[in-house]
Amino acid sequence: MSHAELVVDARNATGESPVWRGDEQALYWVDIPARALHRWSAEGHTHWVGSEMLACIAPRADMPGEWIGGMESGLFSLKPAADGTLTTSRLANVEHTAPAMRFNDGRCDRQGRFVAGTMALDMSLALRTGCVYSHGGDGDGEAPLRQLLDGVIVPNGLAFSPDGRTMYLSDSHPNVQTIWAFDYDTDTGTPSSRRVFVDMNPLPGRPDGAAMDADGCYWICGNDAGLVHRFTPEGRLDRSLEVPVKKPSMCAFGGPKLDTLFVTSIRPAGDLSDQPLAGGLFALRPGTQGIAEPMFAKTGID
Repeated sequence: MSHAELVVDARNATGESPVWRGDEQALYWVDIPARALHRWSAEGHTHWVGSEMLACIAPRADMPGEWIGGMESGLFSLKPAADGTLTTSRLANVEHTAPAMRFNDGRCDRQGRFVAGTMALDMSLALRTGCVYSHGGDGDGEAPLRQLLDGVIVPNGLAFSPDGRTMYLSDSHPNVQTIWAFDYDTDTGTPSSRRVFVDMNPLPGRPDGAAMDADGCYWICGNDAGLVHRFTPEGRLDRSLEVPVKKPSMCAFGGPKLDTLFVTSIRPAGDLSDQPLAGGLFALRPGTQGIAEPMFAKTGID
């Protein structure tokens, strides 16, 4: 499957945060403005709707079947209910740096901390009010959020190297379009030594959501360009794969052998005659394997 195959014609307004659950052989993802958590497996596709916009998720190690999610007003525990609703309970408040903000991209580090960034609801304002926070995995899951970084517009592309010692982060705003790498202290969950990993300005697409493969290469969606790029650990562009929509948003490895690359996408308003599948979930076989996503470790690190 060198070409992209449609998995679900989901028509998501903003599909994001795909996560493969190997124990269920199922893919979960979100539609941010629809406040929805989606699930797809060979048995079919379903979704649940919550009370706030939901942007990023990770499975909980201590609560089977439940998730941690970054929403508008904080981090919540999420439990899909039989009636199609998403039951939420607050884990941590967020003190936003400005009004009208929400969480955006996020995932767990290799130790089980949930790391997620915030952004202004109106991306066109180009406000550098976004921050990156960390929660849990430090022996006190009820502790407040810990701020790791500030001054970003649209934090995206969070990923961690296979050994967990490098953290990646992008800013997908048109004014920035940069991916950075950081040294990451796995004991304290602290990034340092920020440096440019890839300047995406001369390349096609804005750097959106990302995934890491078993070779330590970094895959990132080229939003607006209909591409998913693979960069080597040295920051060299290795290859670019096409999807049949303009705005791929985030990718994740899944399937029984973790060798399928699932890609969510955005369905913008307006004429979609040239991309009728916008907002769909797609799958590619890139010829490499991914790494299983860590679960959220609320009360400590194993």
